[in-house]
Amino acid sequence: MLFRSVGGVFSWIIVPQLLARLMTSDVGQVIHETPGSTLFYVYFFGVLWGFGGLTFGLTMRYLGMSLGMAMVLGYCAAFGTLIPPIYHGEFFSTVLPSVSGKVIVFGIAVCMAGIAFAGKAGMSKEREMSEEEKKAVIKEFSLRKGVLVATFSGVMSACFSFGLDAGAPVRPITLRHGTSTLWQGLPILVVLLLGGFTTNFIWCVLLNVRNRSGKEYISAGPKGDVPMLRNYFFSALAGTTWYFQFFFYTMGETQMGKYRFSSWTLHMASIIIFSSLWGIALHEWRGASGRTKGWLALSLATLILSTVIVGYGNYLGTQ
Repeated sequence: MLFRSVGGVFSWIIVPQLLARLMTSDVGQVIHETPGSTLFYVYFFGVLWGFGGLTFGLTMRYLGMSLGMAMVLGYCAAFGTLIPPIYHGEFFSTVLPSVSGKVIVFGIAVCMAGIAFAGKAGMSKEREMSEEEKKAVIKEFSLRKGVLVATFSGVMSACFSFGLDAGAPVRPITLRHGTSTLWQGLPILVVLLLGGFTTNFIWCVLLNVRNRSGKEYISAGPKGDVPMLRNYFFSALAGTTWYFQFFFYTMGETQMGKYRFSSWTLHMASIIIFSSLWGIALHEWRGASGRTKGWLALSLATLILSTVIVGYGNYLGTQ
């Protein structure tokens, strides 16, 4: 709880505000000039995204890192990538008719196939391992609960992409104030992450009241052996590091050309690849057969291929 509260304050409030003020021009005035409806939808999608984050941990608890991340981010990638261009009417009128657009859509389909292979690997492992073996690796392993929670978490997590899309009117305003093209997404993050902070803050307060754990923020424990300063430091460091995924994402998004929406697929595929590698490093696949590990290897190879295809499609779109 300490990590989520302190880390969240840094990742959702302090660091976004600080970097937006350092890297953009007149961020306060930019937000003031932004239409109220735009700010509302960006904030609202941030609140919904917060629910996805709250249930994300449950997915890891029930499915483990490899399968859990694959399922949540699979839903998140599909909805977060495709819904914005479909909603704006660009998908069928602009994306599909062009060669570059077709390549990007094919790359997204390959990404979905890679995610499906990861799910296949997880189900194969679930069939092969005894209950004792599952519990030894993931103490609360439950495929049924995990799938339900992963579905909800993935759809809600895609709201971050919707929030970035809803914040599009902010971009020309901050550019007009002299912000560099590379940093035009930072003011959107200030509002979007505030929404996510709201959801998590309310949940943390409710848990603190229910568990009567508020004193843990200032107590060094009954024996005085809890390193409070170190805990606060590493919580703040983790929150700051977490924020940088979106800091760099908004930078890369500005360089994606007219098919900016496809950057969400690259972001999700990269997370799945590295989370699967961490799952391997943490021995979550210990005891699985060679066939199951083959599905996992195929998943990783397919996801890497999808990032290459999507990148190539965007390259064609710039020619």
